[in-house]
Amino acid sequence: MLVARFYAPGDIRLEQAPEPTAGPGQLRIGVANCSTCGTDVKISRHGHHHIDPPRVIGHEISGVVNEVGEGVTGWSVGDRVQVIAAIPCGDCHECDSGRMPVCSRQQSMGYHYDGGFAEQMIIPEAVLAVDGVNRVPENVSMAEASVAEPLACVLNGQEIAGVGEGDTVVVMGAGPIGCLHVRLARARGASSVYLVDINRGRLDMSADIVRPDAAVCGAETDAVAEVLRLTEERGADVVITAAASGRAQEDAMRMAARGGRVSFFGGLPKDDPIIRLDSNLVHYREISIFGANGSSPDHNRRALELISTGAVPVFDLITERMGLSDVHKAIETVASGTAIKVTIEP
Repeated sequence: MLVARFYAPGDIRLEQAPEPTAGPGQLRIGVANCSTCGTDVKISRHGHHHIDPPRVIGHEISGVVNEVGEGVTGWSVGDRVQVIAAIPCGDCHECDSGRMPVCSRQQSMGYHYDGGFAEQMIIPEAVLAVDGVNRVPENVSMAEASVAEPLACVLNGQEIAGVGEGDTVVVMGAGPIGCLHVRLARARGASSVYLVDINRGRLDMSADIVRPDAAVCGAETDAVAEVLRLTEERGADVVITAAASGRAQEDAMRMAARGGRVSFFGGLPKDDPIIRLDSNLVHYREISIFGANGSSPDHNRRALELISTGAVPVFDLITERMGLSDVHKAIETVASGTAIKVTIEP
């Protein structure tokens, strides 16, 4: 079978590999879709400290069960499934406290285990142990199911920040995650949602699809001033930084209303993670700052439900479909910002 293996930064190889066999406690799937994201770009360029090469990467996975390992119950050949990316241990303090996204012993598909840039893939016992395999509803395509994983992360972030009825929400970053944030905020009852980006082309492409109440190009105007104008100088109830930008995080603090909430959703580069924070804004305006990282198996299940019910449409966010042999092109397309969601169909 064909796989895409990461060996080193700048060295992802398309290779032939033996088809795997499901061992005890495992499932094997024929991968239907493995969508790409900015993390794949980071891995391709810089590697990752949790990846011990060579490793088949790809973590936004859907497929069809074609082998059931000994001792596995509840699954049959032919079942359509979506697979979690982040694998909590299920028994540490964080997991026991209901905070699986910050599990201290978390592992991940495409990092600790071979991922979805392959024609066939093993779902490890660790995933099944935490109910990390989800049945894809009949009305959801396999491509849409692969987007459940990033939507699960978005759901986690908005639940932490308390996005809800009547909120004015600003989303900074018009990539696929930003688009999902816009749509989920609408589904959770936000009264107004504004989308901000410094890339005019990406902003227009995304805004044409997700239709925010306003699209603000930070390269052409003062985004903070524009958000204040749009909110009659009050600021936003929630500001979500869906971009790996320290400047976006700093601006988010100035956009937030009194008593507002700021979600640092996008992580910063490891070599530049420090921002300037006016702590008096936090103090006197009683602004709350939240981190958001990853998702739990339950978030993935509920993300599939949001897609199935139509509460958060994702089909039109998939703007490029490529075969596994085009994996390098797919990753570069993500890096260029010329597509919203790129999915690989092995």
